[in-house]
Amino acid sequence: MATTADFRNGLCIEYNNNLYTIVEFQHVKPGKGAAFVRTKLKNLKSGKVVENTFNSGVKVTTARVERRPHQFLYKDDMGYHFMDSNSFEQVFLQEDFIENADLLRDGQEVEILYHAETETPLSCDMPPFVELTITYAEPGVKGDTATNATKPATMETGAIIQVPLFINENEKIKVDTRTRTYSERVK
Repeated sequence: MATTADFRNGLCIEYNNNLYTIVEFQHVKPGKGAAFVRTKLKNLKSGKVVENTFNSGVKVTTARVERRPHQFLYKDDMGYHFMDSNSFEQVFLQEDFIENADLLRDGQEVEILYHAETETPLSCDMPPFVELTITYAEPGVKGDTATNATKPATMETGAIIQVPLFINENEKIKVDTRTRTYSERVK
């Protein structure tokens, strides 16, 4: 059991007979009335984000979860196949368990979140940044810029990312997996 004082981003709680992880929270102490905690909770089964308000000091049940390192192997019609880096067991997940699945490349290291009591996978967390090679990008035309002009580029995984005009084919770039945006060139 935990109280609202123990809330932190990433904490997994049981709420309304479902497992939720806290995406964002804010303690609010209005000038009049009791304090409360405003939260954004992500349902680990459906991926839906809901907003909820808890009274300050309310007890919630925390769920025991474990993060285990896995390596992405391949994708087929059953789903995405991963190998546990410690036990070498293979597990496959459906695409809805993985946010921005089209940024996964073969051999990519990820963390899979497991419910400790039932040993069921809940979600797949990608690293914050991945390095990908551009397979196709239109050439940038000089003089096309007003401010921060971008163009679509196709990555080696098939994902399409907006990149600056000076980026060309066969260049390696770093992509932010949380926002699907270009971060920087890789040297």
